[in-house]
Amino acid sequence: MPQYLVCNYLPDDFDPSTVTEAMMEEIHALNREMIAAGVRKFACGISPAANAKTVRKQPDGKVLVTDGPYIETKEHMGGFWILEAANMDEALAWARKGAITCDAAGEVRELLFFPAPEQGPGESK
Repeated sequence: MPQYLVCNYLPDDFDPSTVTEAMMEEIHALNREMIAAGVRKFACGISPAANAKTVRKQPDGKVLVTDGPYIETKEHMGGFWILEAANMDEALAWARKGAITCDAAGEVRELLFFPAPEQGPGESK
């Protein structure tokens, strides 16, 4: 069954201290609902974009490490779920609940899996 990344975006000036216990309980309730439905594979928040490091290959083959997110933006990913859903429509139904519960815009993308390097084409895990 396909798996999907469902992430939410927060403004760069987001203050985690504004998250109330009631908001956290709503998020926990959504997570419990996803677990009960068998769709949630993994979920977590991530540290602020200000803590990010970006790696970029340079023309000389070296890798430049810089502070901050990889693009200039006024929002950043605040957390995500990995869901196993029948199709994009089902993943979007969960993402809608997440957007309401987290009061945040987000994104849904199907995860693409390729054979592990030690496996040949057509072999499964």
